[in-house]
Amino acid sequence: MARNEIRPIVKLKSTAGTGYTYVTRKNRRNDPDRLVLKKYDPGVRRHVEFREEK
Repeated sequence: MARNEIRPIVKLKSTAGTGYTYVTRKNRRNDPDRLVLKKYDPGVRRHVEFREEK
């Protein structure tokens, strides 16, 4: 099994509309749906939801 099959690289985009993104890997077996995490957005200087982008 190749590394890219199980843990693909995904972009997390801010829902605050600032355009800020994080890049991370996710486990496809544990999280088959789109990833949603609360992370810090320096554009609005607070924690907001970041959703997985295709």
